[in-house]
Amino acid sequence: MSPLPRPTTPGAGILPVSPRWPDRSFRWLALLAALSIVALIVLVGWELYAGAALAVKKFGVGFLGSSDWNPVTDKYGALPFIFGTLVSSVIALLIAVPLGVATALFLTEMAPVRMRQPVITVIEMLAAVPSVIFGLWGVFVLVPWLRDHVFQWFKHTLGFLPLFKGPIYGPSMLAAGVVVAIMILPIITSVSREILRSVPNLQREAAYALGATHWEVIRIAVLSYARRGLFGAAVLGLGRALGETMAVTMVIGNRPDISASLFAPGYTLASVVANEFTEATTDVYLSALFELGLVLVALTIVINAIAQLMLRTLAGPGSGKVM
Repeated sequence: MSPLPRPTTPGAGILPVSPRWPDRSFRWLALLAALSIVALIVLVGWELYAGAALAVKKFGVGFLGSSDWNPVTDKYGALPFIFGTLVSSVIALLIAVPLGVATALFLTEMAPVRMRQPVITVIEMLAAVPSVIFGLWGVFVLVPWLRDHVFQWFKHTLGFLPLFKGPIYGPSMLAAGVVVAIMILPIITSVSREILRSVPNLQREAAYALGATHWEVIRIAVLSYARRGLFGAAVLGLGRALGETMAVTMVIGNRPDISASLFAPGYTLASVVANEFTEATTDVYLSALFELGLVLVALTIVINAIAQLMLRTLAGPGSGKVM
């Protein structure tokens, strides 16, 4: 008696495909994407270094500590621009971080539900405004108002401090800091809001169960839990502030000086590159501008590295779950 024929199925005889190939493919694609970002950073750094090689060879480390910037005599130094970049960014953070975190707290903890989405929409629209528009608004609206009212008040009230002495020009370091603060405010607010929303409700309920007031719940259960993430939001805002170009160029005054007064004009690394790159007529001049770009990249990396170290210091029980 002959054996019964085996039933045939579609695809019989084809080697089975490993069910894990989608996971492996995605892992290699993700690795390739990560390596491409690293390669891009390396290529940018290499191009900047190649363009700055002449200035690096001629000025050495003294380029970072020199205040000279004279294209006529081919003497260049980055110190005024480093100073202007750091000071304007710090002013922006001092204004934007409290406002951004307070706005995020209001939207997540206190605002009526019907009010939240309209305010969030306005914040997102503010983030979409081009920087040159902020610059134009700063030149024609904000700077005159600051010069005639706010700066006068600071000088009459706090004029005994070196920060608020000297003549009031209008375009100044303080004006640039205010404009940058307005520009980074949507970023800090949006990120802070998402971080505060990720705080588990159990944290709030536990604090209420212990008899805490609304403010104590926010301070102890919410802000304490989310402090690491909020610091990360401030770091993101700082990264935007360091590299801002057009708006700062239009309101800072563009003068390569170092002054204790915030009313005095200043200059930033990004602004001087944007302003003078097309005017560079000599090889040394062009190379010095490339070196300023290299200094800006290095400064951003160093500040972010310091921020990461501070994040580790701030890390506490449960704080790592927020980010």
